[in-house]
Amino acid sequence: MASHGSLKRPPPQDQIPGSPTKKPRGMDAPGSSAMSAQDQKKKMVEEARARAAALAASLGNRTTGPAAAKTLQPTGASSAADRLAAMRARVAAAVGNTASTAPSPTPPIAVPKESAEVSQDEGRGRGGLDIGIHPALLADSVEASTGLGRGRQAMKPKFATTMANQKADITMKQSFISKHKDSRTIGGSKPSGESVPSKNPYFDPNISSGAGAHQKSRVSKGLVFNQKGKYIEQANALRKQAQLEELKARIAAAARRAGIEEDIDTDKMFLRDKPPDVEWWDQGLCSTGTYDDIENDNLKIESQDSIITVYVQHPILLDPPMEKHIPPAKALPLTKKEQKKTRLQARMAKLKESQAKVRLGLEPPEPPKVTLKNMMRVMGDEAVKDPTAVEAKVNKQIAERLEKHLTANAERKLTKEQKLDKLHHNQEQDLAKGVHCLVFRIERLTNLSHQFKIWKNAEQLALTGICISNPKFNLVVVEGGEWAIKKYKKLMLQRIKWDENSGATGVDAEGDSIVSEAAAVTTESNTCTLVWEGDLKLKAFKRFTTNKCELESEARRLLERNKVENYWTLAKARGPTQP
Repeated sequence: MASHGSLKRPPPQDQIPGSPTKKPRGMDAPGSSAMSAQDQKKKMVEEARARAAALAASLGNRTTGPAAAKTLQPTGASSAADRLAAMRARVAAAVGNTASTAPSPTPPIAVPKESAEVSQDEGRGRGGLDIGIHPALLADSVEASTGLGRGRQAMKPKFATTMANQKADITMKQSFISKHKDSRTIGGSKPSGESVPSKNPYFDPNISSGAGAHQKSRVSKGLVFNQKGKYIEQANALRKQAQLEELKARIAAAARRAGIEEDIDTDKMFLRDKPPDVEWWDQGLCSTGTYDDIENDNLKIESQDSIITVYVQHPILLDPPMEKHIPPAKALPLTKKEQKKTRLQARMAKLKESQAKVRLGLEPPEPPKVTLKNMMRVMGDEAVKDPTAVEAKVNKQIAERLEKHLTANAERKLTKEQKLDKLHHNQEQDLAKGVHCLVFRIERLTNLSHQFKIWKNAEQLALTGICISNPKFNLVVVEGGEWAIKKYKKLMLQRIKWDENSGATGVDAEGDSIVSEAAAVTTESNTCTLVWEGDLKLKAFKRFTTNKCELESEARRLLERNKVENYWTLAKARGPTQP
């Protein structure tokens, strides 16, 4: 009985690489085993010679030269290894002649006929069922197609597997890119990706863009000296302008003294002036003094005397002027119950502090408070023995306590100087919150008591201003703090009775009352009108004064000294009949 191993087909006897088919099953027959090994070797040699001859015949037309012809003639004396090397050399020579891109010829390498057959049958499987070779086993077929044996090195993969190979690949890529650039440069054709400098919107012709480009070296500015007499001429021009302004002011003052402005219509004084040719903030930029310089492109912007520079001016930060007018927050008012509780807590704290000082010996203990009611209970036996002496002693203590109380009150009371200092301090605080102004128009001011009240109340309330008496009407201007202005406004509009008869009254020899001539002037139509009320940035007057002006020009001149002549214009426009 045959063994289990005898059921399997023996391996193929043809060891030549690239054998297309397996041996037939007939080889396992008993008669085939009689063939000797020497006969098999001869048969293999004959088949190899036939294949080599066929390959040489197919490549004979491509080879040139006597060397190739000699290699195509097989010799019987050569060994099998020599013939294999010769075939490899012939194949390498044939391939080298057909390839045009090879930079230099390589020594010919002979390839056996079996390698060509393997390249044709790569798609077939080596198995008996013609199954395709698995992709993982294609390396074997590659070795067979190139004629490499098992002992030779396999084909190098197309990707880098180690860092050294990666560096080699990078070096090859760089050399290829440099050669490619050189070929483009030699050809003279400019790559299409490069942009033309003239079409680039960000191209700056001042900066060179060629190889080794560098920015232009910075040239330092030279010293520029002012010409002699430049500032002297400017000073002379300013002096001439100041003299011209002074002359105009003198002419205007002489016209006012002559009374020329008395007949001027009031409506014309409120007309606005014609706008100037150039605003004051643009005068430093216009060369000719008109806005035509903008169209003519003649502005002083880049010149040396331009007001526009590279420096940035940071103005000084000022506190908002209205914040100081905000009154401080007042404490919440306490109820009666809360006030009692607060006083009780304050007294208890003071008592505990005094008791602690007495306990530590810092203060002597207070004597008991004895009155006529508790005299017998406090004195005890002493009051029973001599009640008269005890009563006198108690009365003395009561008088001492009263004197101590009055002395403490007198010490807390402010003196006259302290009262004035406190009043001035409060007035300064009131004025620090903001300056308020009132302007009154009084039709008649002949009553002496009215004049005294106007002046005295302004002095007591620390108000500044002026009172002008004129035959046409009287003007009163006061300035001060908010609290003082409110008091003075109530005086002028409510407290003073302006319709009272003026002048002095007396008694004649018979005992009848008489009235002076000034009292004959009735003041029933006399009124006091508030012309204007508002806030000021600064005070215009230093103190409160009274003046009599027979002419209107004199009154205007007094107000012009303090730059408030517009008050007279307002009061004149505000007649007694107007609300």
